[in-house]
Amino acid sequence: MIIQKIIDFFEITNVFYLFFLILASYIFTFYYRYFTRPNPFPGPLPLPFIGNLHNLYDVKLFYEQCQQKYGDFCEIMFNGRRCIIISRPEYMEKFLNPTSFSMRISHSQGIDELGFYGRGTIFNNDYKSWYYHRQFFTQALLTPRFMDSAISSTNKLFDELSGYWQSLGMQKINLSAWFHGLANDIVSIVTTGERVYAIASYYNTQSVIKSEHPDALVEDGNKFVKASMKLVIDALFFLLVGPFMRHYVPIFRNISISMLKNRDYVFERFDMIIKNRRKKIDELPLDTEMKSDMLTSLITANTSRNTINVKTIDGEMLKPMNDEQIRTNLIEAILPGTDIIAKVFCFITYNICKHPHVKQKMLLEIDTIFPKSSKNFHVSHDISKLKYCKAIIKETSRILPTTYVIPRYTIEEYEIAGYKWPAGTLFHLNRIVANKNPEFWPNSEIFDPDRFYDDNKYDKKMNDKNLAMFGGSQRICPGRKFAMTELLLLMVLVFKNYNVELVNNNEPLKIKAGITLNCKELKVKINPRN
Repeated sequence: MIIQKIIDFFEITNVFYLFFLILASYIFTFYYRYFTRPNPFPGPLPLPFIGNLHNLYDVKLFYEQCQQKYGDFCEIMFNGRRCIIISRPEYMEKFLNPTSFSMRISHSQGIDELGFYGRGTIFNNDYKSWYYHRQFFTQALLTPRFMDSAISSTNKLFDELSGYWQSLGMQKINLSAWFHGLANDIVSIVTTGERVYAIASYYNTQSVIKSEHPDALVEDGNKFVKASMKLVIDALFFLLVGPFMRHYVPIFRNISISMLKNRDYVFERFDMIIKNRRKKIDELPLDTEMKSDMLTSLITANTSRNTINVKTIDGEMLKPMNDEQIRTNLIEAILPGTDIIAKVFCFITYNICKHPHVKQKMLLEIDTIFPKSSKNFHVSHDISKLKYCKAIIKETSRILPTTYVIPRYTIEEYEIAGYKWPAGTLFHLNRIVANKNPEFWPNSEIFDPDRFYDDNKYDKKMNDKNLAMFGGSQRICPGRKFAMTELLLLMVLVFKNYNVELVNNNEPLKIKAGITLNCKELKVKINPRN
């Protein structure tokens, strides 16, 4: 009888009523908590289950519109968490203070499922673990021969790129595609010591005459590059889409499964590269001089090979890295590094071409420091003399910050803008808006590298402080010196040797906003410079 009553209760009508009751209770609780939240800031109304995920169709535009509509302090919600958006530089300073340590994000089940949370430096909120990885990562990039090797590799790859351009007859080109290929090859060589043949792969799509590299190598490298770049996009999906939707909603579940298969392929490729390099190193005599790439440094650090010594604050030697830890560090070096170099260089080129007076001043500096008769003008010491070129890079980053939102998650109570925020509050530092605040940046809409060059015209020290080009605090990008050197070198190689003009000077820059700002396409006319 009892069983029969239970069966009778679960008739379709009663099931519908029960479902409706649960749903209504959830929605009521959701909005009750929302409207009674402490320190309420204005912002777009979130929806149950998805928060403000539906607003993120164009992330850059959305953050700009939030500031315009709600002011310098507003809030959104995604993945069930409040997120406070700050768009004023003076309130960002506390998060970017060099002595402070704050998390990038709170625990993310999605990033954990993808295999990155709590590992490496980007998604690691455990200070001891983060510090361990940070020390190895930084020291590997600071070995004496690393930068010289990077510069040498860049010169060789650019020579190959120039050969491809000449083969194609110097036609109008998509600079974005070429430099994503170039950056992929550069970063792959300096991190793993191996090429992915990305330039050759793109050349093969543009010419009936194929590159001299074996097709199998080029195709395999192209597959690896595409899978790796896809992993960056997949991380945003796993960060924003909650576990219920990823696991139980059919369309999102299928997408999630596909992304995890892609992740497995990328991990397996890196594991194979690490395993093969370990084997080669083990077969070498102990007194053999090691390669200067990042992978070799990570494998041999704090071992009998002694490429680099990585110590704790107290001076004790840290234990060597295992393969999984090395893999995480390589991925964190390659994926963001490749994207940033390619994107920023495209943004630089666009702004230089749009402002002839800036271009002329830049060329004068390059030709003065690197005359045609010079043979060794690509060394690190000479590159560091490019003060105006460096100012162009900084002003480009102000106008078009590649990392346009900096996430910070508090580990202790913070007082911001007169409000006390408990530990565990998520903040987004809205650089795309803050970098154009007229109170801090006079004539903020004008592209003017003198902000970072002319002490008499602007307060250059204050501008450098507010820029936060590579983030800030202990979370500042450990590869910033490498990235800046590569960008300066590429400016010399391109603009010393070629005249570069936009195909359509009136066409706006084609940008796509995801985790970072991406240059979708940049059509230029390029010819040898007399």
